[in-house]
Amino acid sequence: MSAAGKAGAMNRRQFLVLGVGTAGSMVLGLPALAAAGGDGERTIGFFVQIDADGSVTIGSNQPEIGQGVRTALPMLVAEELDVAWENVSVRQMPLGIVKSGEGYAWKYGGQGVGGSTGLTSNWEYMREVGAIARRQLIRAAAARLEVTEQQCTTRPGLVVCAERGIEIPYGDLVADAAALALPDTAPKLKALQDYRIIGTRRKTVDALEIVTGKTRFGADTVQPNMRYAVIARAPVLNARVLSFDDTDALKVDGVLATVEIVGPKPGEPYQVLASGVAVVATSTWAAIQGRAKLRINWSNSENATDSSEKFWAENDAMLDSTGQVVLDDGDFDAAFAAADRSIVRRYRTPFVAHAALEPQNSYAYVRDDRCHIIAPTQMPAGASRAAAAVTGIPREHIHVDMTRAGGGFGRRLSNDYVAEAALISKATGWPIKLLWTRDDDMKNDFYRPGGTHEMRAGIDADGKVTAWAQRLASGSKYFRRPDMPDENLWESELYPDDFPRRMVDNLRLEYFHNAIGLPRGSWRAPAHNVNGFVVQSFLDEIAHETGQDPLQFRLDMLGESRELEYGGHGGPTFNPARLARLLRFVAERIGYGKKLAQGRGIGIATHFTFGGYAAHALEVTVAHGRLTIDRIVAAVDCGLAVHPNAVEAQLEGGTIDGLSTALGLEITVRTARCNSQDSATTRSPGSSAFRPASRCTSCPGMTCRRASAKWDCRRRHRL
Repeated sequence: MSAAGKAGAMNRRQFLVLGVGTAGSMVLGLPALAAAGGDGERTIGFFVQIDADGSVTIGSNQPEIGQGVRTALPMLVAEELDVAWENVSVRQMPLGIVKSGEGYAWKYGGQGVGGSTGLTSNWEYMREVGAIARRQLIRAAAARLEVTEQQCTTRPGLVVCAERGIEIPYGDLVADAAALALPDTAPKLKALQDYRIIGTRRKTVDALEIVTGKTRFGADTVQPNMRYAVIARAPVLNARVLSFDDTDALKVDGVLATVEIVGPKPGEPYQVLASGVAVVATSTWAAIQGRAKLRINWSNSENATDSSEKFWAENDAMLDSTGQVVLDDGDFDAAFAAADRSIVRRYRTPFVAHAALEPQNSYAYVRDDRCHIIAPTQMPAGASRAAAAVTGIPREHIHVDMTRAGGGFGRRLSNDYVAEAALISKATGWPIKLLWTRDDDMKNDFYRPGGTHEMRAGIDADGKVTAWAQRLASGSKYFRRPDMPDENLWESELYPDDFPRRMVDNLRLEYFHNAIGLPRGSWRAPAHNVNGFVVQSFLDEIAHETGQDPLQFRLDMLGESRELEYGGHGGPTFNPARLARLLRFVAERIGYGKKLAQGRGIGIATHFTFGGYAAHALEVTVAHGRLTIDRIVAAVDCGLAVHPNAVEAQLEGGTIDGLSTALGLEITVRTARCNSQDSATTRSPGSSAFRPASRCTSCPGMTCRRASAKWDCRRRHRL
């Protein structure tokens, strides 16, 4: 069972302990040294800390990638703790795992944000943490006043005993509360109608720090004696280093060493993204200059002929044949053949890069028996696994600190850059800060899967859809994932219970896999964003071809309110009427149906994903072949909005991001290159410009490319 699976099976309250912090504060938290793998006296790590002056510090256990959990999760704690939000400060917690006889389990609750689960997966747990701390304060007050717990309640920052007419500030109770043992029973949580923080507008806790440049992102990491590294990665998909000459690179002032990075073989799972050569220096600039002086001899690759043109042609050829039918409701063939009218369209959805504002980076310091990682990651447990895999150090001795990430978008679900930094640190023995340049990031990515969708619909005499098929040829996100059989590659690309399942009786999903060598991975919920585009576009084309109003056509298909079975992420049910309600809302707000001038139009779309319902209406103008977006109305139904400001920001940001993606972010491949590694000179096999490698006795694991095999790295390393 995975660590995440074990976490769900364990009572997370069993890890919580209570103690006294500095200056007499009450700390509800975890054994800190157990998390860090340190030695010495056992101390209490923070989760909630209440100081004698009444100020409160709340730990946020999830990575912050811009989605607002660093504010939303502490709001859950503060609500149940019953404190004034203005008295709360927030601190980022590190990765917390504990080793048991069965493997590893979470200490702070599951840590990782992907698939829109950062808030929902912590909804109960974080509120319980706040409620436990509040109950301890009530118990301390009751003992002091010699009354029962039931005779006490709270209001922000105070325990109140109405019968005695006494109010005691939290700060006066922290010492007594810290001395009480924690109860075994779960605390009572607030009712929805009693919320005064959850669901209200609160400022993002670190907004001022961000706009004033005080926030520390991963790229801002500075540690004692740190060296800097960049990597020249293979310019051709799946090529490997045959040999390299770093003579000129080592002459660059500040360059200390080079380290070969061995990437996976074609078809193998990724630990690092690509083979390459790392240059380590006293500054990033020196490392980049040294990288430009490398001369690398790359191997041939079985993907040497890969290209976008070949990919699209192969997709079209596959769609002309029969693929893997992964869903077959009713009798599609018979219904399609019997339809009064059939409509078939094909759509291409391109490969797309993540293009996060902050390129990939990681700090790693590998010593004999432990490792310290500092990284902007969505999955700190994945960073722990990646570092363990390349260093051999047990995970309980790998400490992972999470920085705020300058964008995640699914790219930082992969921790290849952490593995790279750990490899370089292990080889050199130095603390290493690895940085990717913007070019590195665009040319080397786990891209959103590209694909060709063929949509088929059978229409009866009344304009109703009686048969529906989505046939997809794509590069699966699951390709090269460990222990992933070929017959399951479709599962990341097609979601069986998505619209219009159970709204059309005869429905088929069919899949064809194209094993292009381009790496691909999660990208803003990849299958949903492409399938939503394809399905909504096809609905418009059906409506146009059959002379139906696009809004009414969608409303008729969605139908009345009912809970439909939904087995995918976001289930267990899906109510199409919630989409219909949003469609009506955005249509009304944008003035759908009004008379428009020549060249103007209104488009609408809606989609359900990960438990959330969304709809958009856009008014646009097209003149002289140029598109102008005049107005956008967007709406989302995500249930209870814990942090409304963040919901609005994500809706606005997601809309803009979707437009930029649709209008100009395609990644193309030519001669097996989605990149051209201009930073390093490449040479063909057999070149006489390279000397055999000589191993440096001072730096095990490193290769020194000097004219003399007796070269002592210590002179260049400046130790």
